Amino acid sequence: MASAFSAPHKPKIAISACLLGAEVRFNGGHKESRLCSQALSEHFEFVPLCPEVAIGLGIPRQPIRLIGDPAQPQAVGSVDSELNVTAPLHDYGVEMAALHRDICGYIFMQKSPSCGLDRVKVYQDKGRPAELSGRGIYAQAFCAAHPDLPVEEDGRLNDPVLRENFLTRVYAYSAWQDLLKHGITRRALTEYHARYKYLLMAHHPVQYKALGKLLGTIGKNDPRDIAAQYFSELMQALKKCATRRTHTNVLQHLSGYLKQSISADDKQEIQQLIAQYLQGIVPLVVPLTLLKHHFRQHPDPYISRQVYLQPHPENLSLRNAI
Repeated sequence: MASAFSAPHKPKIAISACLLGAEVRFNGGHKESRLCSQALSEHFEFVPLCPEVAIGLGIPRQPIRLIGDPAQPQAVGSVDSELNVTAPLHDYGVEMAALHRDICGYIFMQKSPSCGLDRVKVYQDKGRPAELSGRGIYAQAFCAAHPDLPVEEDGRLNDPVLRENFLTRVYAYSAWQDLLKHGITRRALTEYHARYKYLLMAHHPVQYKALGKLLGTIGKNDPRDIAAQYFSELMQALKKCATRRTHTNVLQHLSGYLKQSISADDKQEIQQLIAQYLQGIVPLVVPLTLLKHHFRQHPDPYISRQVYLQPHPENLSLRNAI
């Protein structure tokens, strides 16, 4: 039987509260993301956070903005520049990072001086933005404490490739948290890596080999000594978006497991759909669905454990648009 997605629980994702419709913005409004509040809320337990309200800024309030050095900006009031909330935002980020250790991802409000991940304007003398953009003060502090955590901005999630990549990483992070709860053993680590073989090959083939070599160093040593490094490198590898070419390579590998069991006509049909996927004629879900059909007819125990076949719930339809 081909791999079907199963998660023991809904992964927790922290999210900027305004994206769920909370009226916490400086103007008393919200920035509700229907994708988050409707499509994703069925599959994830959201933890809404608003650092600006949490540190005592009112609703409504004067907007804050970043000024100074883009590498280490200050967050000040846009009307009253004497208002400086850099330290409170940073400290709240550190506090929340320590409190929320069970989350598997974070969706931030884009371009926000507190929550933006990238491309946040940093103003210079006479109100001109610096050539280099910055990162929101709170987001910087939170992410520094959780360097491997999958993070994304709401606007980028409208891109199907980035959305699929982010949620794939969220579920990989969740699976790793479950592994940690049961305890790191040599067997658990090697089985986790084996399950992620083809997903890693689709995202970063070079890093897949490097991670295999890292696991080869366990020997008689304690596997816990390399677990953190392994997972950090795995998350970096998955952050790289898979391409049509790398997906095609994996689809060809998977089809090889069926060469002894299916007819010449069936093989030809698979190859035709893989070629159409590579050319951009059909989405990834089309050749994958056919492969999964054949693996149900001709089960392979190794393939049935591969996360690649179903890295997230099928009804999220994430591979219908890539």
